[in-house]
Amino acid sequence: MDQIEVKRVDDAYAFLATDSNGNTARLDASSAIGGHDSGIRPMQSLLMGLGGCGGVDIVSILKKQKQTLEDFKMIINGEREHGKEPSLWKQVMIEFYFTGSVEKDKAEKAIALSLNKYCSVAATLRAAGCTIDWTITIN
Repeated sequence: MDQIEVKRVDDAYAFLATDSNGNTARLDASSAIGGHDSGIRPMQSLLMGLGGCGGVDIVSILKKQKQTLEDFKMIINGEREHGKEPSLWKQVMIEFYFTGSVEKDKAEKAIALSLNKYCSVAATLRAAGCTIDWTITIN
């Protein structure tokens, strides 16, 4: 079982999250609701988790496919439901950028396997009704 400690660190809405290995992430609310914008917003952290989860899968799959990956990044945009509480992610768009000797069909297969089969964060978002779309650019 994983354990995360989340501790309040200021007089508003800032928290420090620490995992069982001592890795930390600072979370905060927007200044519009009284936070200080001093950390990641909790719903943004979910999109970051999607990027990390998918990224690990994709790199692993591309390595198994003997692709030479020199650089890799994602830009993730999300749109949340309006006028609802809770306000869930309803649509996520991921732009994948690869640099190196990467065949497009192999990169596309790696992305599809990750987002549709292996990535638990993607599955969690989809189970809540979110659609996940993506584009790919190589070099």
